[in-house]
Amino acid sequence: MKQKIQEIYDKSHQNYGAPKITKQLNKDGEAIAERTVGIYMRQMGIKAQWIKPFTHTTIDPDFSLKLKNILDEQFNPEEPNAVWVSDITYIVTVNGFVYLTSIMNLFSRKIIGWILSRTLHAQHVVDCVNLAKQKRRIDKPLVFHNDRGTQYVSDAFKEATVDFINSYSKKGYPWDNACIESFHALIKREWLNRFVILDYQRAYRLVFEYIETFYNTVRIHSHCNYLSPDQYEEEFLEKLEKSLKIAG
Repeated sequence: MKQKIQEIYDKSHQNYGAPKITKQLNKDGEAIAERTVGIYMRQMGIKAQWIKPFTHTTIDPDFSLKLKNILDEQFNPEEPNAVWVSDITYIVTVNGFVYLTSIMNLFSRKIIGWILSRTLHAQHVVDCVNLAKQKRRIDKPLVFHNDRGTQYVSDAFKEATVDFINSYSKKGYPWDNACIESFHALIKREWLNRFVILDYQRAYRLVFEYIETFYNTVRIHSHCNYLSPDQYEEEFLEKLEKSLKIAG
């Protein structure tokens, strides 16, 4: 059993604690309690490797009453691509800051678009939006939620999302965008903060590895009934296909 625990722990990049390892073991057919897994992990000298990030805050400049909060903390849409959320975070490198713009499909918590840039120009957000639109083949309005940073109130961003329903966090209330901000805290705590990152190229490789080979594809999430975001979306589509066949 300890060998299986070690395999799951290593596959998670040492990010899983007893609760997630227990869920994975149960999915694999092992009848074991979380308390027992925790005891084994203490005996093995392993635990979830969370590293606290350096805290940095920015002030959103545009608090216009015209920017409406459509999402209003409704974080559990019933289908994919009903709501996207976006945010920008910084990553510290030896050569200075780089900036990660991410877009999340709120239904599955999947990162459907991301851009790593050397500046905070609004065009990087626009590029990220266009990338997500291309990947998801979106041709219908959806709610696109973000904070009130200059990039998200720019004319270029508004043009890129003209067919969407724009939603903005309330003034000074970060909880309105909690899911994507939580992801940015997670990628730092579980992965980036382990490394001294030299430059943009190294940061890009680390972000790619976390999002594309772990977070979207492997990492189980309590919101997704302990499936990965990819698995959760696949399960939804399978159920939808079956229901359509029955209805037909």
